[in-house]
Amino acid sequence: MVERFIRKMRDLNPMQGALKDWNPWWAEKSVPPEKKGIERASILKELLKLIEAKEIVVLTGVRRSGKSTLLHQMISKLIEGRVSPKNIIYFNFDEPVAPGEGNPADFVYNSFLELNNPQGRKYVFFDEIQNIREWERWIKKSYDLYGKDVKFILTGSNNSMLYDNLSRLLTGRILTKAIYPLSFEEFLIFNNVKIKDADMQKSEIKHFLIKYMGYGGFPEAVLEETDEIRKKRLEEYFNSIILRGIVQPNNIREVSKLMELARYLITNNACILSYNNISKAIGLNITSLKEYLRFLENAYLLFQLNFFSYSLKETIMVQKPRKIYNIDNGMRNAVGFRFSGDEGRLAENIVFIDLKRRGNEMYFWKEKGEVDFVIKHKDNSLTAINVSYTDRIGQREIDSLMEFKGSHKHAKTMITITKDIEKKDKGIEYIPLWKWLLQN
Repeated sequence: MVERFIRKMRDLNPMQGALKDWNPWWAEKSVPPEKKGIERASILKELLKLIEAKEIVVLTGVRRSGKSTLLHQMISKLIEGRVSPKNIIYFNFDEPVAPGEGNPADFVYNSFLELNNPQGRKYVFFDEIQNIREWERWIKKSYDLYGKDVKFILTGSNNSMLYDNLSRLLTGRILTKAIYPLSFEEFLIFNNVKIKDADMQKSEIKHFLIKYMGYGGFPEAVLEETDEIRKKRLEEYFNSIILRGIVQPNNIREVSKLMELARYLITNNACILSYNNISKAIGLNITSLKEYLRFLENAYLLFQLNFFSYSLKETIMVQKPRKIYNIDNGMRNAVGFRFSGDEGRLAENIVFIDLKRRGNEMYFWKEKGEVDFVIKHKDNSLTAINVSYTDRIGQREIDSLMEFKGSHKHAKTMITITKDIEKKDKGIEYIPLWKWLLQN
């Protein structure tokens, strides 16, 4: 009896044992609460609609932004909707896969089929798929072979997975969704704050806005109760993004220079910088600098905002300065140098990320005055936004918006985001940051 059991264990595909660990709902018939976390209802609702479409769903975003948790929330909803738990497979390719012949994704998927023999539509959740070489070829082949019989939901932490040569194989076959750290509205939910009347709850909301500026929106960091552990966790996220997300896949040798560049740009958040200035400050030549910036952007750690012009050539000119923003204020506060005047730049970074989250096409503008954000809409109309996180709006802020409006006939909406001022005056709408963040 014992010998027969030992023989059986030797013959068992080791991947099948790993799959059982990754997919506890096969035995328990439900997703464990610790895997589901706190529901991000608005994003989850959108993702569940994408599951109904025939295309491959790809979630992209910075590491630790909650993509894996969202996958488990989707799995839970499928099981609640009476999809058989054994028809759903989850696997995280951040973990090593035992070497074997062929594509690792193929090995994992076939092990799933052998183990469960699922009938009907299968749901395949592959996390951090960019770690698999030529993943697009395997996904395309499987998608074309199985059709509606298999629904693929993939995640990745590098934006290049959508734009490199191989990903062109999937043109017309994928639907993408960018996942960011928590919005302010989600931050409130994670802190058990329910908004019934925002104006009546203004003091409470502003209290948590200050925390949001300091903590940022990485879910686990938000839920951490100890400031020291939170800081260490965010530092570890930063190191992981740099080392695992950039250095390893790109075989970068000047790791210290890359780290120095990332910390310099995070510290100088929301500042206008030129390539020449950055090159001199870090000691990197322009070619290496541009390459490293591309890597940092692809990893969703930093973003470059281009100058607004109707001339595409002028917008992307190397000589033109850029504004640099980062993915999360909490990480910025943990790894960058802090200064007494940071509050305004932190507020501006929050607005930038929220505008990104809303899917806007954004630029900045500067002549005599400066406009923090120029939003170009599909009808070519423009919205100009300045962030002035104070209750004393300087004349310069007003003049900048009016200068932009006077020189751009398509400028329709002028907004100044303030600390607590709310009014409309001379064509400019003034709205407090806390209230603007809670608008859809």
